Amino acid sequence: MGSALGAALAQAGHRIVAASGVSDASQRWAAERLGVAPSPPDEVVAAGELILLTVPDDTLPDLVAGLAQAGVDLRGKLLVHTSGAYGLSVLEPASRAGALPLALHPVMTFTGRDDDLNRITGCSFGVTAPDPLRPIAEALVIEMGGEPVWIADTDRALYHAALANAANHMVTLIAESSELLQRIGVEHPGRMLGPLLGAALDNVLRLGISGLTGPVVRGDAGTVRRHVDALILAAPEAADAYVALARLTADRALAAGLLKPEEAERLLDALGGNIWT
Repeated sequence: MGSALGAALAQAGHRIVAASGVSDASQRWAAERLGVAPSPPDEVVAAGELILLTVPDDTLPDLVAGLAQAGVDLRGKLLVHTSGAYGLSVLEPASRAGALPLALHPVMTFTGRDDDLNRITGCSFGVTAPDPLRPIAEALVIEMGGEPVWIADTDRALYHAALANAANHMVTLIAESSELLQRIGVEHPGRMLGPLLGAALDNVLRLGISGLTGPVVRGDAGTVRRHVDALILAAPEAADAYVALARLTADRALAAGLLKPEEAERLLDALGGNIWT
């Protein structure tokens, strides 16, 4: 992410003066995408006016604290982290030392491939900033080709949970489904799943829960039970996830009036638990 965002800022006219990376891949991306040799973090901060902290969430608090304690002059420097889960409080040690804090989280997946930079164009950024810095935060996102969406500091964890639940767990579910299809002899599960998943995604983005299809919303309790039984035999670790998601699906369908109470009762029996919560 760091090298992709840095390259996007460079395209907008900013000058990349330094970069730091721990892994070999990070150092290679810095050299290839940003044209700079890796430097120690304190030297990067000393050299720059806008510093991007693109590190794993669990690393971020210690990195900020370390920079604040290292004696580097942070006064007037824009310190930007890209974590979805954290807001401005994680930057507080640096803010007390004079840094200007921003949280700019691109709502996109980065894999280290060449198309990372192109993916930034048109994507949303979850932005949290002090009121005086909001114009700067907005300008940076727009310069990178993104769309700023303002997230309250207190809502960052829920904001990120919503994104992770949708994107990360979707990958797990699709990978699990692909493996199950391969197990029964489907040679190209991606070809089978692609059109189905594309249509389902289009439906939910346009229609919300009203775009739901399948055995749960139809009230086909017998089919749901057969699904659970088959998964218990073939992939027990996936059966619990199926039951939990089917219960959530039934609950939302019932609340939306898509599922009749008597159908919900039959699904309750099939899933072996109470969905009336």
